[in-house]
Amino acid sequence: MEKVPMLAEGYERLTADLKALRAERPKVVDAIEEARAHGDLSENAEYHAAKERQGQIEAQIADIEDRVTRAQIIDPATLSGDKIVFGATVTLLDEDDKPVKYQIVGQTEADAAKGRISYSSPIGRALIGKQVGDEIEVTVPSGDKFYLVDKVEFV
Repeated sequence: MEKVPMLAEGYERLTADLKALRAERPKVVDAIEEARAHGDLSENAEYHAAKERQGQIEAQIADIEDRVTRAQIIDPATLSGDKIVFGATVTLLDEDDKPVKYQIVGQTEADAAKGRISYSSPIGRALIGKQVGDEIEVTVPSGDKFYLVDKVEFV
């Protein structure tokens, strides 16, 4: 079984989502019962919507439970070294020597607007194992990008 690396805050967010979904379960069951009481199920939109929502909730719960059981929680503050690994915060210089800062995180924690990229993203994969002074080339949808690794921090 493959471990799913994530930061502690990502794990906490997943468990909070799981708790919320489990709390929603009985409400959906009640909605199904109420819709069923309205009679003919073949043309009962409320019933079909509630059943569909129940299916979505069960699928989400199964997915989150799977990730939570395989979670490998990594605290970047306990890491050190000069190579880029999961949890590292990296400062890159682009072609115009403009600094760009990213933290390498798990897939569920990724948020490019906040500078958090997944270790499995094109940039994340290119960065893993590199160190200060290395140049990387990344092919992204907008074309090829070139970066110089300027700083690696574990915060």
